[in-house]
Amino acid sequence: TMFPTAALLSFSLIAMVYGQQAGTQTAETHPTMSSQKCTTAGGCTTQNTAVVLDSNWRWVHTTTGYTNCYTGNAWDTSICPDGVTCAEACAIDGADYSGTYGITTASDALTLKFITGSNVGSRVYLMQDATNYELFKLLNQEFTFDVDMSNLPCGLNGALYLVQMDQDGGMAKYPNNKAGAKFGTGYCDSQCPQDIKFINGEANVEGWAGSSTDPNAGTGSYGTCCSEMDIWEANNDAAAFTPHPCSVTSQTRCTGTDCGAGDDRYDGVCDADGCDFNSFRLGNTTFLGKGMTVDTSSKFTVVTQFITADGTSTGALSEIRRLYVQNGKVIQNSNVNIPGIDAVNSISTNFCSEQKTTFGDQNYFQTKGGLTAMGNALKAGMVLAMSIWDDHAASMLWLDSDYPTTSSASTPGVARGTCSATSGEPATVESVSASASVTFSNIKFGDIGSTYTNTGSPSSPSGTGSSPSQTPISGTVAEWGQCGGIGYTGATACVSPFTCHVLNSCE
Repeated sequence: TMFPTAALLSFSLIAMVYGQQAGTQTAETHPTMSSQKCTTAGGCTTQNTAVVLDSNWRWVHTTTGYTNCYTGNAWDTSICPDGVTCAEACAIDGADYSGTYGITTASDALTLKFITGSNVGSRVYLMQDATNYELFKLLNQEFTFDVDMSNLPCGLNGALYLVQMDQDGGMAKYPNNKAGAKFGTGYCDSQCPQDIKFINGEANVEGWAGSSTDPNAGTGSYGTCCSEMDIWEANNDAAAFTPHPCSVTSQTRCTGTDCGAGDDRYDGVCDADGCDFNSFRLGNTTFLGKGMTVDTSSKFTVVTQFITADGTSTGALSEIRRLYVQNGKVIQNSNVNIPGIDAVNSISTNFCSEQKTTFGDQNYFQTKGGLTAMGNALKAGMVLAMSIWDDHAASMLWLDSDYPTTSSASTPGVARGTCSATSGEPATVESVSASASVTFSNIKFGDIGSTYTNTGSPSSPSGTGSSPSQTPISGTVAEWGQCGGIGYTGATACVSPFTCHVLNSCE
């Protein structure tokens, strides 16, 4: 059966205008930022990647002109009475990366400025091409980057992390989304953020309320959830790496209890707390900071390795390791120095269980699937996000100060850095540290041991316990086998379900 010509035209017009629109007032040109894919056999190959600004920072205006659909922290309800109508009528536009947002690239480096004009913070994603995010599948692989956060003080967070977003920004899954990855759509993370303006191709208008502390933000009834691997959350005083699994296996819109907001924190679909490794919080207060073992007053390299139980890219995630390289020297991650937690320097199921028990935290990490669920997300593929931000919810105290504020700093797990209790208040940090910035560069990913070199003498952290081998070795160790120690050069991953434990420390 054929439709009359007039009917065909009518349907075509509807298809063109319906959904979250891509604006044309400002050309969208992605700043280039190369990266490298590495193998132990063939070395590293440069990739022509770029970055794209998240859609939440972009100008939202009517498709027919320049009228704002969203101003400050409020929607224009005459244009946006509901999510679908708003998505039909409004577009997100291209970005002036350097002029408006303080985002610049040079070769393999990205610099994010904290405040540029009236703009505060930013978040970008690594692009594979003009319309697709780079998708990282990191089981039995390592991810490496350089960071300069010498200009990133207390209260700020220069974050580099992976989230289980759709590679195309949600265009295929949600036909209402006409903007896609090219305009930075489709964000999700383990906090199930409800401040995202467009979710699943619809505006988050329902129940929207402007923030009482942030003139640029608000929250709606919907959130957007997915597993998150925080490779790096840091400033020049403190750093943490943290897996956050979810019970959902892809980007998912939530509402109500499922979002895990407020009192529902341990009832949502995601683990908002995660299982974090923060050297200061775990008892080594002189490992990372200005003038310390990892000296944050200058650039250094961060290596994160995702070890599987059988040493293959299809095995179960069993351990997340960390090491650093600075001034040509490999620096093993700090060892835990907290009674009740083994003196290890990596994240494993046993470490997470001991940490949660010792710190008196609910082990929602394991409830949401633990390392197994995190490994499934890494196997499926995750998108790389890089951001600079301040914290209107908890003033970043969970990263670099004493938190919760109602507990004594002497209580295990409370002290996370040396920053003061007031250093991260947004009004303060946006005034005092407006010129702050972070630079990420030299991104490499690939086979274990292929993304960095050791050109100097190895440096081991202070504290008790053994360190992994200086050059990571693939394979696993059987029960009761040696898996570490001074001068040891063999495999350090134990066959499942066993983990490596320190017996003694001797020269």
